[in-house]
Amino acid sequence: MGQQFTVKSMLRGLDGKLGENDYIEPLEILVDSINKHNKFNIFGKVAFNHQLKNRLKMRKMLNELHENNNFDQPADPVFVIGLPRSGTSLLFNLLSLDIAHRSPMYWEIMHLMPLAKTQNARKRREFKTNTELKLAKTIIPKLRAIHTIRATTPEECQQIATMNIRSFVYMCMADVPEYVEYLKSTSFDTVFKWHKKFYQALELNGKPTRWLLKDPSHIGHIPEILKEYPNAKFIHIHRDPTESVASFCSLTKNVRLAFSKKIDTDDIGKTVIDFWNHNLTKGMEDRKSLSSDQIVDIQYSEFVKNPLDHIKNAYLQLNFDMNIQTENKIQKYLEQDKNMLKPKHRYTLDEFGLNQKDIKGQFKEYMLNYDF
Repeated sequence: MGQQFTVKSMLRGLDGKLGENDYIEPLEILVDSINKHNKFNIFGKVAFNHQLKNRLKMRKMLNELHENNNFDQPADPVFVIGLPRSGTSLLFNLLSLDIAHRSPMYWEIMHLMPLAKTQNARKRREFKTNTELKLAKTIIPKLRAIHTIRATTPEECQQIATMNIRSFVYMCMADVPEYVEYLKSTSFDTVFKWHKKFYQALELNGKPTRWLLKDPSHIGHIPEILKEYPNAKFIHIHRDPTESVASFCSLTKNVRLAFSKKIDTDDIGKTVIDFWNHNLTKGMEDRKSLSSDQIVDIQYSEFVKNPLDHIKNAYLQLNFDMNIQTENKIQKYLEQDKNMLKPKHRYTLDEFGLNQKDIKGQFKEYMLNYDF
């Protein structure tokens, strides 16, 4: 198969103004892995090329902003962590109703730079982002049922790591086994340096009481997070992996189908279960260093029965204050959510060559600890 991408083409026009060279090694590994294992359709070629170049361009502009300005330490963050598809989105959405919390909106993650200085400029970015999302939902019809995204909704920060070319996003888009192995072993120190630069840039428009952040891969990088955010706190939601793994496999399958002429669902199953078991195992060890007022555990099966009570308990443990306005907003959200008709996201383990025994074997210690 002829090469579809080159590092040189990805960096063309950026003039090397990307800050330190920490992005080169992962970019080389990613491009090589893409070319070895994937046969993209026309949309896939264009979309992957656009994704990589867009994120590198964002990094260039963010680097220039930091070269020309001095920044303070950003507001302390609270991170929602847990396996993907484990209830983190519901918890994140409820926590975002607290005025003390600020999360990046999707348009900011994708099109923050150059900074929008007027309301009209912001509206143009929002329109551009919603147009891109409309195209994505057309190409990936099941995306509507899997993950609700709009330009102005609070969004998880996984795309921020793409500026550093260290993100599981690329694993969802393509079969990249060498790159996945690299993600499992490489340091994420520089990922969170750039992560912090992004939030410092957002704070030019105002500093929040707390940043509310979410990304399932954060579970595997607690030490790197604490280097940049020493006062960070964590809310860890736990769900039976036999439920969350199949859902993430389905997400990966549907994204790859939009990009590639052919996919291997059994390979997706093996990759997903290995990657997330690695991250979770590392995270469960790393979190032992956290104090009781730094991390809260929530069981998904109990959380969905009474979300508000669990959030109140989390606030108490983390020394956060909840006012009556936040409580009322959460109640209203839950009532509206209960009555909302939602498209069904259907999937099974056997689609991906997996069964409950496979998952229980991989996640054995975790499942015993949390009584799944």
